[in-house]
Amino acid sequence: MYKATLAAISGGSADTLSGQIRAWLAEDVGTGDVTSWATIPAQSRSKAVIHAKEDGIIAGMPVAQLVFEVVDASLSFHARVADGDAVVKGTIIAEVEGSTHSLLTGERLALNLLQRLSGIATKTKAYVDALAGIEVRLADTRKTTPGHRLLEKYAVRVGGGSNHRFGLYDAVMIKDNHIKGSGGIRLAVEAARKVIPHTMKIEVETESLEQVEEALGCQADIIMLDNMPYELMREAVQRIKSRAPHVIIEASGNVRLDTVRAIAECGVDVISVGGLTYSFQSLDISLDLNEKKGGPAA
Repeated sequence: MYKATLAAISGGSADTLSGQIRAWLAEDVGTGDVTSWATIPAQSRSKAVIHAKEDGIIAGMPVAQLVFEVVDASLSFHARVADGDAVVKGTIIAEVEGSTHSLLTGERLALNLLQRLSGIATKTKAYVDALAGIEVRLADTRKTTPGHRLLEKYAVRVGGGSNHRFGLYDAVMIKDNHIKGSGGIRLAVEAARKVIPHTMKIEVETESLEQVEEALGCQADIIMLDNMPYELMREAVQRIKSRAPHVIIEASGNVRLDTVRAIAECGVDVISVGGLTYSFQSLDISLDLNEKKGGPAA
C-alpha cells in the first residue's frame, strides 16, 4: 500500500519520487551536516516525534517516510495518522527512530514537504466544507510550484478537491491569449479540432456573453466563465444549460473562501481555484528528539 501510494503521488513508481528526494537532499546537505558531525557522537541513536503545532488536515506522510528511508534505510518510521486525517494541535503524527545524525539530516526536507502538502490539504478542505450540500467540483490549476506539481495536486485530492489538467499536454484550454493569437474563439476551436485526438476535450475561456455564444456555436466541450459577476454568470449558465446541457461549465478567477459558495449557487459544474496551490499557508509541524540512545562522546 505504501509503495502504491507513492507511485500514485509521483505519477509513476516510487523510484521516481526517490530520485527527486535525493536531488532535494543534495541541495540541502551538500557534503554533510557539519553541525551534527561537530556536536553529536556518530554512534548516537534517538527517537523523534513529529507533531502538529496547529489544527489541520495531514497530507504527505508517505513522502516524509520516503525522505527518511532515502537518508538512511535503517531508520524506523511509524505513522500515527494517515493522509486525510484531521488533527488538532499537539497530535503526534509520526515517530522515527535510529541514528541521530540521520534523523537530523532528513528532518528539514521531510518537514518542508509535510508542512506544505498539509497546508494545501487544509486549505482545500476549507473550500470543500464551504461548498457542502451543493453539487459542484472544486479543482486546482497549473499554478503550482515548479518541480512539485504532482505532490501539490495530490495534496488537493487529499483535501477533498479534484485535479484540473496536469500540464499543457493533456487537454486543450483556449485562453484569452490563444484567442488573440488565433484570431477568435471559432478559429481557435476549429484549428484545434483538426489536430487533436478525438478523445481530448476542448475548453474555452470566456469573459462575456458574446464569447459564451461563440463557444456554444463551435461546440466547445467545456466553457469557462472567467471573472464574471454573479448576475452575468447566472445568465451564462442558463444559456449553456438550456442549449447544450452536456457542456461542462467551469467558473474561475478571483475565487475566495468567502465567495466560493455564491459562485457555486450560480449553477456551475466546476470551480477552479489557483490559490489552493499558490497562496496556501503551510501547516505548522515540528520534529523533536525525545529520547537519546548511545554512549557519551568520545
